[in-house]
Amino acid sequence: MATTERDYYELLGVSRNASESEIKKAFRSLARELHPDVSDAPDAEERFREVVEAYEVLSKSETRQLYDRYGHAGLRSGGFTPGSVDFGSLSDLFAAFFGDDLFGGARSGRGRGADVAAEVEIELVEAARGVTREVPYDVAVECARCGGAGAEPGSEVTTCPTCGGSGRLQQISRSLFGEFVRTQGCPECGGTGRRIEQPCSDCRGAGSVIEQRTLAVEIPAGIHDGQRIRLTGRGHAGAGGRAGDVYVQVRVRPDPRFVREGDDIFSTVDLTMTQAALGTTIQLATLDGETELALDAGTQPGTVVVLHGKGMPVLQGFGRGDHRVLVNVLVPRNLTDEQRRALEEFERTAGEETYAADEGFFQKLKSAFR
Repeated sequence: MATTERDYYELLGVSRNASESEIKKAFRSLARELHPDVSDAPDAEERFREVVEAYEVLSKSETRQLYDRYGHAGLRSGGFTPGSVDFGSLSDLFAAFFGDDLFGGARSGRGRGADVAAEVEIELVEAARGVTREVPYDVAVECARCGGAGAEPGSEVTTCPTCGGSGRLQQISRSLFGEFVRTQGCPECGGTGRRIEQPCSDCRGAGSVIEQRTLAVEIPAGIHDGQRIRLTGRGHAGAGGRAGDVYVQVRVRPDPRFVREGDDIFSTVDLTMTQAALGTTIQLATLDGETELALDAGTQPGTVVVLHGKGMPVLQGFGRGDHRVLVNVLVPRNLTDEQRRALEEFERTAGEETYAADEGFFQKLKSAFR
């Protein structure tokens, strides 16, 4: 069954109020059991991918909250896409998270490079239309002088005497319950299994150097503040292997004209008392630019006018939200004697029918907020 049809809590075998440590423990246990290098079950790889996806969602507070409230549909509309699973580098991944190698064995020395975090700021209007931005970032790239080996060209590279070239050290402890084996990276060679006699003069043995690069990042229309865009293979160079990824966090600057709630946009307009009473046409700022908005005579304070399909685009979906305009009626504070007499005369001549309520007003107001 596809993961999108399965409950993530069910996949990990935890309750919906499980703590972070309980989720991590459940994932660790299932990962040991289902990893294709360990399990011979024909569906092990597919089940393992499901478990990784479930952990990817439930281990982060923002995606977990989104999933708890709206399920898989909420994740898709919020921009979440399951990451691809690289079985060859999972040992390094688990070692980074859990402090040891989940599956045992030596590292190949060709691990995936680390990921890079970057940030870009855009305007709300740009988030509505989509935009491409140049994002600078610092990244470790393979040293051109030594080809990533870390050794001065022509110098000797020997086997690490501490780990015997395996890149791993094992510690065996015995107890009443049997033997426990803990495997960790060799501190002498950093897990490479090699000892460099003469480090490269350019990278000083690191095998990589830092460069500043610029990425053209395509930011999709409808993106939310704080969401990240993943650029595969553009991160730090690995130890002779694949590069990591770049995660660009998008910050959407607040727009003083609008308030965003999900895919809907809210704004306010101020009418004078006479404009509200007589009706008027105003210029309204929207995400698509200025537009004319006609308001009927007798418009009441608190009226919400809904411009359907004028809100934010639905990220990874179809259509747009709405633009809801809240009408605020300004009551005069400073009147001249002539204005006061005119209002007093109006009040004397006004009857109940002047202020007769629109029978459908409250129903319209409730409909506007749905």
